[in-house]
Amino acid sequence: MHALITGEATLSSLLAPDTLVGALIYLVLFILGAAILSRGLSLAVHEAMSRGNHLDRTTIAFAQQLASALIWVLALILYAHLIPSLRAMGTALLAGASVASVVIGLAAQSTLGNLVAGVAITIYRPFRLGDVLQVSAPSGTEIGEVQTISLGYTTLRAWDARLIVLPNSVAASQVTINLSANATPYPMKVQIGVGREVDIDAACRRALDIAAQALGPQAVGACVLTRIDGSTAQLELRFRADPSQGIAATRSKLLASLAAGFAGDPAGGAAPGPTFA
Repeated sequence: MHALITGEATLSSLLAPDTLVGALIYLVLFILGAAILSRGLSLAVHEAMSRGNHLDRTTIAFAQQLASALIWVLALILYAHLIPSLRAMGTALLAGASVASVVIGLAAQSTLGNLVAGVAITIYRPFRLGDVLQVSAPSGTEIGEVQTISLGYTTLRAWDARLIVLPNSVAASQVTINLSANATPYPMKVQIGVGREVDIDAACRRALDIAAQALGPQAVGACVLTRIDGSTAQLELRFRADPSQGIAATRSKLLASLAAGFAGDPAGGAAPGPTFA
């Protein structure tokens, strides 16, 4: 009995939060608990999004990221409150907390701005996951499909598979055209260059027929003459990307079909050697 009591006392002393061993044990337990809660939340959100198509994926995904961050912050606060030495350290540093908060706020104002802008995007929802946006970038005007909206950044996938990364503060402040809105049913376009001597109407009809066969009639908009320059004329074929294939795959399929179609029947509307872009 004495040995059992002694063993319990030893175990209690080891698990005491004011000892090094106890502090390390509680640290491991808090890390494991936060990781399990965060992982469980992620799985629950993924299951809800996969079974409930009526849910707003953008808001749910953003809320999941924010909740995961709060879980880790709460675990850190509870751990610091449990360990006596950390409580004493927190009391000693309380006097300089206001100065540190100002310094951190100035240093991280860009990050905090992105976070606040991300919350605003989630609340007002000017765009959602899967929308096709036209934005201004250092490379010029870019068009891409919204892939992710995280706490700090919004990422777009361009038609050529490039990843466009926008800080949320920029995405919320710049003028962005949402091409997925009903007012713009055919946001994508392909440029077709032909000779001036070509019958423009016949070339457009040929392009529309090829596009309808490749993408389906419902995905094809109009074909219009946009420019005449020297000995060439430029046509613009407008179409809508297939959501199941994505922008890059749909555009690639259309370009291949146009090249094969015009090469196989140059007299059907375009002169030999038309260009596509």
